[in-house]
Amino acid sequence: MIGPVEGMLATAVETAGAAHLTLIDPDSQGPEAAGRMAKAAAKGGTDAIMVGGSVGAAGRALEDTVRSIRAESGLPVILFPSGVSGLCSNADAVFFMSLLNSRSASYLIENQALGAPLVYKYGLEPIPMAYIIVEPGGTVGWVGDAKLIPRDKPELAAAYALAGKYFGMRMVYLEAGSGAGDPVPPKMVAATKRAIGDALLIVGGGIRSGDAARRLVEAGAEIIVTGTGVERSEDVEAFVREITSAMKGL
Repeated sequence: MIGPVEGMLATAVETAGAAHLTLIDPDSQGPEAAGRMAKAAAKGGTDAIMVGGSVGAAGRALEDTVRSIRAESGLPVILFPSGVSGLCSNADAVFFMSLLNSRSASYLIENQALGAPLVYKYGLEPIPMAYIIVEPGGTVGWVGDAKLIPRDKPELAAAYALAGKYFGMRMVYLEAGSGAGDPVPPKMVAATKRAIGDALLIVGGGIRSGDAARRLVEAGAEIIVTGTGVERSEDVEAFVREITSAMKGL
């Protein structure tokens, strides 16, 4: 059954043509700064806030960051955990994901099995998602022991994504890695979208401009994630507005 946060994202895609998520890593700044960042992103038109990171996003810092973000932005908070420690009780939802091209059982199923009882206990909305790491992969590719999808092999990304859909995952996330020099290639985005049909396609990593976001949406991306670009921006509201204005209504 689709929950309210997932339904909100689907509605945003249906009405505006695409949705935007701002990714905030609790390990990159304190809770108050994260709240200010989320508030600015909300003013810029982001649809929800993702909270998580490859390392260090856990414990009291995670809880305090989520609390600050919810208070300041008024937007839904979706956890983006690297493991069981990335869960907390005061978020709205969690991307319950499997890193399909990981060579480690920890990121395919073990963390998910350990985390599932906590998701249930906390009352978090689980959003089933296939997570696929594309070259260069960055920190998440290394931490997740991913067999990176080559940038010139769109058919491999499409095959993994289709497998995820057949497993019942309603979202597919193509990730080039935080701070990647370039986003996922549009040709790969298009091939993946053709393969998964009505499943929602998320793309993140290396997206630093409205033009880049627009090209990905034109290729088939339905949800765009920006994280490093937001963290490094001197004007978060303006940066997010540039992204959202370029990608919505196409």
